[in-house]
Amino acid sequence: MYVYRGQSPPAPLSRMLRDTRLPPLRGKPRNAPHAKPAWIESIQSETNIMMTFIYYPKCTTCQKAKKWLDDNHIEYTPRDIKLDPPSLQELKDFHAKSGLPLKKFFNTSGMLYRSLNLKDKLPSMTESECYELLASDGMLVKRPLFITETAVLVGFKEAEWNCLK
Repeated sequence: MYVYRGQSPPAPLSRMLRDTRLPPLRGKPRNAPHAKPAWIESIQSETNIMMTFIYYPKCTTCQKAKKWLDDNHIEYTPRDIKLDPPSLQELKDFHAKSGLPLKKFFNTSGMLYRSLNLKDKLPSMTESECYELLASDGMLVKRPLFITETAVLVGFKEAEWNCLK
């Protein structure tokens, strides 16, 4: 490698340096031969929004979902559920968009869920109590969550996520 002190590098080299782009942090790999799925293009171009992927980095299901998103060249904003848990209002919005029962938002296999004995307590809790409980600790929330302007996917089932293509 040559060092150019006090002068600019030759034109072809300076053009190469200028044209070099850093790979994106997430989404489409730098040299990926495939384009984004059409449904993602239409959502992003029409609404100009970024989709949010709420996950726990140590969770293997979340890792599989993240890999699926990257393999399918879907751009998203990652959000660690432990460091930045969903707020009470966000949870209400997610629940409304998803169309799922509120119970589906609980991480029933989590240690915190088990230690609080929520299996027995949930049936007698009101909806507002459930929201407050979910908002109190991100580890109670089922993950991963994939949020768009109009939909929320809870958990990762590849067959469901493939239907979105």
